[in-house]
Amino acid sequence: MSLTSLQDLYLDQIRDLYSAEQQIIEALPKMVDAATNPKLSAGFTKHLEQTRQQASRLERIGKRLEQKVTGKKCKGMEGLLKEGEEAVDEDGDPQMIDAALIAAAQRVEHYEIAAYGCARAYAEALGLDDDATVLQQTLDEEAETDEQLTKISLSMLNPDAQADIAIERGADRMEAPRRQSRPDDTEVRP
Repeated sequence: MSLTSLQDLYLDQIRDLYSAEQQIIEALPKMVDAATNPKLSAGFTKHLEQTRQQASRLERIGKRLEQKVTGKKCKGMEGLLKEGEEAVDEDGDPQMIDAALIAAAQRVEHYEIAAYGCARAYAEALGLDDDATVLQQTLDEEAETDEQLTKISLSMLNPDAQADIAIERGADRMEAPRRQSRPDDTEVRP
């Protein structure tokens, strides 16, 4: 494909995203099976269904553009998913494998967030408001999935580490009022 216009670039990005989504659809069932944390497994299952819907949205965009969305291989996603396969194939502590799966999944989400953000911006620049809305919907879903993965990851931390983090955060908040001063420069004391 020759990129001679923003329209060409936009279609190229849609095709790249479609390939990425198809690869994710193929990879997610393996991650569901590899996850031992029930929340993580359920999250992967939910995202598999979302990913199918996202691919369908890209097909609808292609129909509106009267273009096929197939025919391109997203090499970036291919590499990210190969790294994720390493976590699926690992032996060891199940909690550590789950943590590795989360790390791999978040790399995928961040890639998608960047790619969907660009595609949405191109759609807006081209005046394709319906496409921009659809792409924003997917972008929001990807950001939500990333946030959920972070929450699951934090919930899996060692309880002692969570307590240390809470203490550090609380100490930072407790020190702040002592540093404040009144308008007359008199120190505020708790």
